[in-house]
Amino acid sequence: MRLRLVCLVVYLLSGLGGCMSFKVGQALPPTVWILAHAQPSLQQESDYELASRALPGALKTIEGFYVVDKDATHDLEPILAEGYCQYATAFVEDEWEIAQFAKKLDDVAYHNERASKMFVRCMNYALLQLGFERWQKELFGTPEQSAKLIASAGPDQRTALMFAALGLGGSINHNLSSPEMLSYLTTVKLMLAKVVELDAKYPPKSCDATCLVHLALPHVALGMVNSAASEQFGGNAKVASDEFAKALQITGDRLMLARVLWAYRVGKMTNDRKLFHTQLVKVLDTDPAIWPEQRLANEVAHRRARRYLSHEKELFQ
Repeated sequence: MRLRLVCLVVYLLSGLGGCMSFKVGQALPPTVWILAHAQPSLQQESDYELASRALPGALKTIEGFYVVDKDATHDLEPILAEGYCQYATAFVEDEWEIAQFAKKLDDVAYHNERASKMFVRCMNYALLQLGFERWQKELFGTPEQSAKLIASAGPDQRTALMFAALGLGGSINHNLSSPEMLSYLTTVKLMLAKVVELDAKYPPKSCDATCLVHLALPHVALGMVNSAASEQFGGNAKVASDEFAKALQITGDRLMLARVLWAYRVGKMTNDRKLFHTQLVKVLDTDPAIWPEQRLANEVAHRRARRYLSHEKELFQ
């Protein structure tokens, strides 16, 4: 009997050497189940280039299912929100940084616009989980409206709220010349503070690697927010350092990207070359396989640590 092969999604998301086969007429496993259970394989990937080329196709495949299967849309929205924030942070911003250091202004502008668009997609998929019409209207309404809306978020909305904040914050970072976008920085801070509040009030009973990263991410984001400007313009190096340290504590000092961002952002902000150099060298001295479940994030951390150290002299003239 002829076999029907269901390989595409498994290949794109899991990198498995084989595929799952089913007889004609046999019920297929739920698409959402396959997609959700294939996610960890990307997080475990040790080859940065392979991951960078695989993720865009995977995201578009998932969006294809999202468009076609109306019954699965709500289940696919969390995967798409996280996927687009991950793609923007790990890959599009990488190209943007490379262009910045090379002073290729056209490339900087191109990748800056792409990163902004990816973060907006992340935010919109998160807002769909929260209730798009209400959140789209009130989150970007008056300060009183947005504050009240954010305060009303419950524990079941925690992760969607986090990715909405990460998406909005990432978009702001790539539109720093826009006064309108900068006006939403307070909103991002309120969203992240609410996520941290919910985590304290409703701690998970058990926590795997993905759960630990999700607990650490709001602290990484708050570290970035507080190190985005000098003390003169509202930045706070101590708060930023404390937030990065909290992210490292939550992950058992295994999320090396938090250490890289701490060294790079706070080091530059305070002109602390010792902090910059010591912490980045510590990252490179740590095997990225220290956390196999989050290998890709640590490969990204190594990649950035090498880049920043190679530009140390020009950063601390």
